[in-house]
Amino acid sequence: MSKFIPSSPTLVAGQKSKDDIRKSHFVPTDLVNEEPRTGLRPLKRSKSGKSLTQSLWLNNNVLNDLRDLNQVASKLLEHPENLAWIDLSFNDLTSIDPVLTTFFNLSVLYLHGNSIQRLGEVNKLAVLPRLRSLTLHGNPMEEEKGYRQYVLCTLPRITTFDFSGVTKADRTTAEVWKRMNIKPKKARIKQNIL
Repeated sequence: MSKFIPSSPTLVAGQKSKDDIRKSHFVPTDLVNEEPRTGLRPLKRSKSGKSLTQSLWLNNNVLNDLRDLNQVASKLLEHPENLAWIDLSFNDLTSIDPVLTTFFNLSVLYLHGNSIQRLGEVNKLAVLPRLRSLTLHGNPMEEEKGYRQYVLCTLPRITTFDFSGVTKADRTTAEVWKRMNIKPKKARIKQNIL
């Protein structure tokens, strides 16, 4: 399967093997000091030397935490607030780090091929208003009953999930699944005290 080529140049981190990494957590100095791999389009830079891109590909890097991602994005990108595409596929992430929810313009997020266990981790992404494409396949959570339906109920604005378009039939199935499997929260009744 070939990768979709984004419309803007993409900052692609050099891929690391397990032997190349002393610590398998996100090491900001590696990314900041290392020149990104060249892609099909030249990477444009601002006068300050920062990248002018809306995409950050950190796939295949044996990452298991993202605690310094905001710092790194600020050092590398001229406008980190415009980041629209993050590829974190094929790493060792075990959860969806809340730092991802700080990128409000994020529309594409690849998390497939990681080690994310709990389906409830998807709830964290509900605050991303522009998220339209998400991948999670290849994570242990994929084996949970109702995996696709849960994600589509939790993230109703998603139009592509695990590289498949979301159809009206998918949405209907997800809504039926939700009614049968998710208990509604009881509304709190405020009592007026005289």
